[in-house]
Amino acid sequence: MKTLLPIYLLLLLGGLALPTSAQHRADPQALTDSSSFSMILMGDPQGYTKYDINQPIFELCTAWIADQIENLNIKSVLITGDLVEQNENIVRNRKMLNQTSREMWESASRALARLDHKVPYIISAGNHDYGYHRAENGMTHFPEYIPFERNSAWRDVVVSAFPNRNGVASLENAAFEFTDPHWGKLLVITSEFAPRDEVLAWAKELSAKPEYQNHTVIFMTHSFLRARSADRIQKEGYTLTHVNWGEQIWEKLIEPSSNIRLVLCGHTGTPGTFEQSVAYRVDPNHEGKPVHQMMFNVQILGGGWEGNGGDGWLRILEFMPDGKTIKVKTYSPLFGISPSTKHLSHRTGACDQFDMVIE
Repeated sequence: MKTLLPIYLLLLLGGLALPTSAQHRADPQALTDSSSFSMILMGDPQGYTKYDINQPIFELCTAWIADQIENLNIKSVLITGDLVEQNENIVRNRKMLNQTSREMWESASRALARLDHKVPYIISAGNHDYGYHRAENGMTHFPEYIPFERNSAWRDVVVSAFPNRNGVASLENAAFEFTDPHWGKLLVITSEFAPRDEVLAWAKELSAKPEYQNHTVIFMTHSFLRARSADRIQKEGYTLTHVNWGEQIWEKLIEPSSNIRLVLCGHTGTPGTFEQSVAYRVDPNHEGKPVHQMMFNVQILGGGWEGNGGDGWLRILEFMPDGKTIKVKTYSPLFGISPSTKHLSHRTGACDQFDMVIE
């Protein structure tokens, strides 16, 4: 009599192929060109972390990104800052959050852990990541929750770092180097909120060094453009001292640098339409080369300031193999994972899907 092995033994012995990923359920996306690579841009996630009911959306986003690393050839995840609503507070204002600062930091850390040891993530710390309520001073828990050692994917790409406002070594001011056969060398530099003069000097000197002067440089900072109007921010009403706002960052760092070709930021936004959560402009630097500047902060989507934190919207930046074109697509894995909402998972308006050409 022939004995049939139990089904689980067949699976263990390789008789049946057990899927190793959940890509079908995770709504896999595809590159326009298989030779491209991508970077994923996430807006300010504070709206996810400040309410416990919203926190799983942040984790869904990072879980989806981790699942798509091979599919989209993801080299990095770029986050525009404000990981938390308040950096250091135990008194909960129930009109705007239900989590203490520690609970918010732990939530952000838990979501980012899904990317650890898989892909580098680069964060521009925001005003809410400093002080007590809103950047009254330079105190921050950022280096405690985002230490260099937590993600081995940083070890081979971090090439420089500058101390934070407390004199602590931190990824708040850091530079990351990437290589691609079509684009050559890229350098992503991120900075603290409203960076000090010495931070801008560090970034300017770094990008001009012989080993980086031929790199395509992407500069990230939290506060730079105003939503919709795309005006560079002139001044803000924070008591934090030794600061530079958007126009000053442009004048002191971006415009004089020959190889900074893209600036990414978050921070601003007004409840309403999607168009009030984004901005984009192009201006020439001192050599006449176009510098693309993009603001992406969707925390008001999904119900306004006290909504679900952003409906899971993120941007897929596809670096095309021509070595100069970046295709921007706006996508939500929150909508993408359900057959009933999948048709809503892509935004295709003029401000949602466009090309940037690095000439």
